[in-house]
Amino acid sequence: MATLYRCNTPTDWLCPCGRIARGLRRDGIEFEQVVVGQRRSRRDEVEALSGQTRVPVLVLDSEVICDSRRIAEQLALRRSTG
Repeated sequence: MATLYRCNTPTDWLCPCGRIARGLRRDGIEFEQVVVGQRRSRRDEVEALSGQTRVPVLVLDSEVICDSRRIAEQLALRRSTG
């Protein structure tokens, strides 16, 4: 089970967090979503995990991956090695 730390945007079509959520669903990866505060100062759990306050952050197979591009690359790599 993966965990996606994401912003509070109510749809998966308006932000990088939603793009990652769609990618996880497409790849059939079960995940839990943790919606964090809009203000970066209220993202203590994200900072504790990754050392920074930006989202999305994905915890996948005990690996913490930051930045939507790096997460998308990791998902593509998993798809190709299948």
